[in-house]
Amino acid sequence: MFKVAIVGKPNVGKSSLFNRIVKAQDAITSEKAGTTRDFKRRDVEIVENKEITLIDTGGLEDRNELFNKVKNKALEMAATADLILFMVDGQKFPDDEEIKYFRNLLKLNKKIWLVVNKIDNDKLNEMLVEYYSLGAEKLFGVSVTHNRGVTKLINAIATLVPENIQAPILADDEDLGLEELLELEEAPQKESRDIKVSIIGKVNVGKSSLLNALIGEERSIVSDVDGTTIDPIDETMVYQDKLITFVDTAGVRRRSKIKDIEKYALMRTEKNLEETDIALLVIDAKNGIAELDERIAGLIDKHQTGAIIVMNKWDETKEEYKKFVDEVRLKFKFLYYAPIIAVSAKTGRNLDKLKDMIIKIHKNYSQRIPTAKLNEVIKQATQRHYLPTDKTKPVKILYAVQYKTNPPTIALVMNRTHLHFSYRRYLVNYLRDKFDFTGSPIILAVRKRGEKFDKMSEENDENQ
Repeated sequence: MFKVAIVGKPNVGKSSLFNRIVKAQDAITSEKAGTTRDFKRRDVEIVENKEITLIDTGGLEDRNELFNKVKNKALEMAATADLILFMVDGQKFPDDEEIKYFRNLLKLNKKIWLVVNKIDNDKLNEMLVEYYSLGAEKLFGVSVTHNRGVTKLINAIATLVPENIQAPILADDEDLGLEELLELEEAPQKESRDIKVSIIGKVNVGKSSLLNALIGEERSIVSDVDGTTIDPIDETMVYQDKLITFVDTAGVRRRSKIKDIEKYALMRTEKNLEETDIALLVIDAKNGIAELDERIAGLIDKHQTGAIIVMNKWDETKEEYKKFVDEVRLKFKFLYYAPIIAVSAKTGRNLDKLKDMIIKIHKNYSQRIPTAKLNEVIKQATQRHYLPTDKTKPVKILYAVQYKTNPPTIALVMNRTHLHFSYRRYLVNYLRDKFDFTGSPIILAVRKRGEKFDKMSEENDENQ
């Protein structure tokens, strides 16, 4: 796919332009220089039937070790692009450092366009002639904030991009009734190749190092500076014929210690979990479990993703391992279904085992139980232990159907919508005993006969 990289010094509007083009508040923007510390990459339909890979890079600036890493990564991504958009602040002429970066990029023999931002009025537009001296192939005066000149830039990019043929989009099944869903359930199910995995945890527990170790390259910037990762960083790899997209999310702090742009990072982490199949909860094994780890684990429970608890930096004995696992199980009772694995991003210990575990859990998370088999198991469970009555009135499960996957969601169609929480837990455990749901939550939804699925209230649904 045609790659377009946006590069330039900090605080010239790169992330704002990125958001304009992708038509979403995707990259975090702030007046604070150096907000973007890694690159963000998105595939976007720039005009109808024309797609590009758009890359937002960190600022070009020499300040300290962290900023040098950001700069080097930005230049590395620019070298891979088909088109480089070099962005400058139009309310001041480029300084010597910007001119140096721009001329070094010219040596790559890439197509480079100069994008002069903050041209908010016609008077400032007259000053553009000064920028032609830099030697750019094309020059665009824009105001990203006021959406001035951005459409012209987008249309110019589109002239370089070949057309693509889109596959037809299948209709959603959200408005189907029970009978239609049962028919759909009997149809062959196509197994998805795509797996989205979010790496979450406190600041400085080794999430970025784990991402780099899993994909085998320095994708995410690693630094001793707390909170280095602000925007979620993603990278896709092929493993066992699956496309696994790993997302390195920003580290979570206590609310009282969250600093300025980090509040946006926390929001992005939560938003990312909404689209995640499996969350890797990374714990620094050397420093043990803290209260904040428990709160972060609660995000997995909230968003009903598959889960693996990853003990990073582990180098203790088997006896210590068992003791630590017991502590994890005690603190994270609600993630009892999540397997635990000790890894070392530094040495590569158990990384292939972790990838194998991801494949297995995704299979469990996306599995669909045939209706006949599901009802057979539910019948066995109710015969073994009868359902509690509802104010002396009998409660019956008429039938069950799994109407969703990712996570597995099962409707229990009943004569009354009362199901005691202890019996819910019993049913879930019985299902886990009969089917492999390791690493996956199970959602039970109590429904009345004849209730349309698109009208179902969620107040009786429960994640176990």
